[in-house]
Amino acid sequence: MTNKSKYFETNKATWNNKVKVHAKSDMYNLEGFKNGSSSLMHYELEALGDVSGKSLLHLQCHFGQDTLSWSRLGAKCTGVDLSDAGIKLAKDLNKELKLDAEFVCCNVLETSEYVKDKFDIVFTSYGVIGWLPDLKPWGKMIAERLIKGGAFFMAEFHPIVWMFDYLEDKPIMKYGYMQDEVIYEEYEGTYANENSKMISKEYAWNHGLSEVINALAEAGLHIEYLKEFDESPYNVLPNLIKTDSGMFVTEDKLYPLIFTLKATKI
Repeated sequence: MTNKSKYFETNKATWNNKVKVHAKSDMYNLEGFKNGSSSLMHYELEALGDVSGKSLLHLQCHFGQDTLSWSRLGAKCTGVDLSDAGIKLAKDLNKELKLDAEFVCCNVLETSEYVKDKFDIVFTSYGVIGWLPDLKPWGKMIAERLIKGGAFFMAEFHPIVWMFDYLEDKPIMKYGYMQDEVIYEEYEGTYANENSKMISKEYAWNHGLSEVINALAEAGLHIEYLKEFDESPYNVLPNLIKTDSGMFVTEDKLYPLIFTLKATKI
């Protein structure tokens, strides 16, 4: 087994365990979702607008809540994820909610081997690219799966966020903004339930914004915009403060927490 194979197998096992914990967590609020609440945030809703009748490929979809939220808005959706437990739950939810999404279990970098359709929209969000050792094949795959004129949109945690080690009492800057070396962490719990007894074993990589933009541009996508925000829709980092708008910020707002990017296949 190559190192990268070991990394992906370890991450897959961890995400299979996370599915069980996340499905019961307040953060994912599965019962509320089943009863009609959307898991989508305003960033992506504003960026993509009316998706009714459009085909949408959701990369790294976890157990499919965002995929199914887009489906509820009228998109014809396909979700892809590494975790077979996540895909099984996504398929079960799709059937229970009587929606028409499709779900495929595969490494996101190998999507084109499993999904042959082309899409109006490719979408990915929040905590996704850090699981990938190299973004060039990711960008190439996105271009392959878009129709000409199709849109790619991502909302993601800012690379500055991943420079810190959050396993200490006070986060300390430890990792490179652009770091080729893999980062391994092992800890108890998960971002959706810090009190869970599950052990998260994770291999991840840091990617600067230039790497993201260049991977997409070199694949033939035109960057429409890149936006940075000092607030996050998720309370997944230590010591964040909730604002009146329901977003989360650091106490001093010294650096951005997320970015959004939209690109078009030319």
